[in-house]
Amino acid sequence: MTDKPPRILLIEDELPIRRFVRATLTSNGYEAIEAVNGHDGLLQTAAQRPDVLLLDLGLPDMDGLEVTRQVRAWSQVPIVVLSARGQESDKIAALDAGADDYLTKPFGVGELLARIRVTLRRATRGEAGDALFALGELRADLARRQVWLGEREVHLTPIEYKLLTVLIQHAGKVLTHRQLLQAVWGPSYADESAYLRVYMSQLRHKLEATPARPRYLVTEPGVGYRLRLE
Repeated sequence: MTDKPPRILLIEDELPIRRFVRATLTSNGYEAIEAVNGHDGLLQTAAQRPDVLLLDLGLPDMDGLEVTRQVRAWSQVPIVVLSARGQESDKIAALDAGADDYLTKPFGVGELLARIRVTLRRATRGEAGDALFALGELRADLARRQVWLGEREVHLTPIEYKLLTVLIQHAGKVLTHRQLLQAVWGPSYADESAYLRVYMSQLRHKLEATPARPRYLVTEPGVGYRLRLE
C-alpha cells in the first residue's frame, strides 16, 4: 500500500497560471486541485483538507488576505502566497495575516517546488512536536535548552536562545520583524527593529561559519528572517 501524494489546493483565477502550476504539481507527484475564486477556495479548503494551499492575492470576489484570515480562524494548513504584488508591504501584510511563505510572480518551477517541499517539511516537523532539532551542524535540544554546532556546545543568552527557539518552531517559514519582536520581547516591542538586528547579528556570530553569508539564519530583505531548511 503506497502513501497518498500530498494534496495541493491552488486558489487562482488566471487560467495560464493554473495550467502552469497544475502541470508542475502533477508531474512532480503531487495531487492538484483548483479553485477560481476565494469563496470556492474556502469551501474546498474545508472539504478537501489540502496539505498546502497556494493562494493568489488578486482574486475576483475577495482579497487573498481575507481568504488567509478566514482560513486561519479554523485551520493551520500551510499557505504559500503567489502574487504579482511584489512590494515589501504586501509581503508583510500577507505574512502577518497568517501566510507561511510568499512567491512573487513570475516564478520558476524550481523555486515553487522548493517552497512546497520546505512547507511540507515544516508542517511534518510541527506535527511531530520533537524537542530535538537538527539542521546541518546545528543541533538543539529544546527540552534541555542546549545548542550545539558540530561537537561544540554553544552558550546563548536568554534572549538569543528565545529568538533561536522561535525560529526553530517555525523553521522554513518567513517571520516578519513584528512577529519576531512580539514573540521574543512582547507586544510593546513590536516596532523596535533595532533590538532584533542586534540580537540576530549576535546569534549569527555564534552559529554561522561566515556570519556575512549565513547558512541558517537568512534575511528576507525588508520583511524579516527565516531559519532555512534547504
